[in-house]
Amino acid sequence: MSGGFRLFPAIVARLHRSAAAIPLSSRAVPTAAVALATALAPVLLACCGERVAGSADGPDPGKGAALIDKYGCGACHVIPGIHQATGMVGPPLTSVASRVYIAGVLRNSPDNLAEWIEHPQRIVPGNVMPEMGIPHEEARDIAAYLNTLR
Repeated sequence: MSGGFRLFPAIVARLHRSAAAIPLSSRAVPTAAVALATALAPVLLACCGERVAGSADGPDPGKGAALIDKYGCGACHVIPGIHQATGMVGPPLTSVASRVYIAGVLRNSPDNLAEWIEHPQRIVPGNVMPEMGIPHEEARDIAAYLNTLR
């Protein structure tokens, strides 16, 4: 859940508590504020650039986990949350989202991680990670899952 969505229920609950503390005859303004905040939440979150993981326009960590299993990434890597991902060839991907670099050369970002997954030989020719023929959108989903590993 993104930051804005995590905070929104707490904000609405606080507005409700504040409204309840005001005498009944004076509640119209706080009640209107709660209604307005509820109605504007989607607009405010969209303006802040917030996205729900797995929304139609963004990468999906759930799909990414399934794709990691499909492509057999666990044959070479230890990957938390992936069944039988206990490989010892490549580095363990535990806390990969907290690392500063990917393969020692790329600054760690979702786009760079997807690029690495899609074309590791283009980035570091001769490295052990093979070109798996992973399409761009699937690489983005896999990167989205790996970015949950902090």
